[in-house]
Amino acid sequence: MLYDFSEKVASCLDSKEISKFIISEAMRLIKADNISVMLLNNDSDAFEVITHSGKETYSQDIMRLQEGVAVSVMDAGKAKIINNIKSDSNYASKIDDLISVMFAPLKVKDRSIGVVKLGSRSQLEYAAEDLKIFAALASQAAVAIENARLYENLKDAFITTVHTLAETIEKRDPYTGGHTRRVTDYCLAIGRMIGLSDTDIHRLELAAVLHDIGKIGIRDNVLLKDGRLTDEEFEEIKKHTIYGEEILDHIKHFKNVITGVKYHHERYDGRGYPDGVKGEDIDITARIIAIADTFDAMTTDRPYRKGLSLEAAFEELKRCSGTQFDPELVNAFLKAFENKPV
Repeated sequence: MLYDFSEKVASCLDSKEISKFIISEAMRLIKADNISVMLLNNDSDAFEVITHSGKETYSQDIMRLQEGVAVSVMDAGKAKIINNIKSDSNYASKIDDLISVMFAPLKVKDRSIGVVKLGSRSQLEYAAEDLKIFAALASQAAVAIENARLYENLKDAFITTVHTLAETIEKRDPYTGGHTRRVTDYCLAIGRMIGLSDTDIHRLELAAVLHDIGKIGIRDNVLLKDGRLTDEEFEEIKKHTIYGEEILDHIKHFKNVITGVKYHHERYDGRGYPDGVKGEDIDITARIIAIADTFDAMTTDRPYRKGLSLEAAFEELKRCSGTQFDPELVNAFLKAFENKPV
């Protein structure tokens, strides 16, 4: 039983999902009306309820009472049973409407990162065996939650570094300031509208941020030209998709975003570049970026022309739907704007 639970939490890198696992498993094994997982916020020194089951509410008074018990459990580093909260002299004030409760520390090595609380609204006689099972679940979850939090911090740092890299490249062209951020926002709006998974949203975000990284290989007199490009210059600009692929191919963590970067100038009808891929053979991240990139280009002022209005740009997307762009993704983008301006 604990082995299966351990396997499940060890393979998860989302602290909220891990908390849901421990709640589900504890509710299956131990009679309870409510379970909550509280993590200590190191910045505020306060507990935050990240997941809970039952109808519990979290007023300031209740949180203060729970924190008193939680802190004592964390300090002791040991799980605790209180079978009648009202008759316990240390905890005479009731904790919400629970009567019998158990607390177990979320302990990593010699450090507690939070507490799990389990309780019943009717008086029960939780036994040592219940406490042992509950503490074992909390111990397994604690390591997984700590790993997940470390991963989340690393992921945030990674995303920040990627954004900084993209913005540094963007500085070469003062007229495209904010382009990467806007394209990323548009892409994420489309991705969420069509219900992409969290994993695919993360991949889409990275590809959107890095979609123009290959422009680092384009000469300034071409990239920064004020007027329209000659055919020869346009052929050079087109190489930025290949340069982007070559740059990212050397970095393991970017392998799964290469198709979005390389193919964001492909067309739905197969008349794009660099490879003339068409339809759904084009990676979905590239199809999304194509819409977002073009929309931002149309609505942004350039030295040689003024940007289109939103309405005119929407009409242009509709006109090119099914030829240049994936029609379902165009509809998703327009719907995202209808619901809430991106």
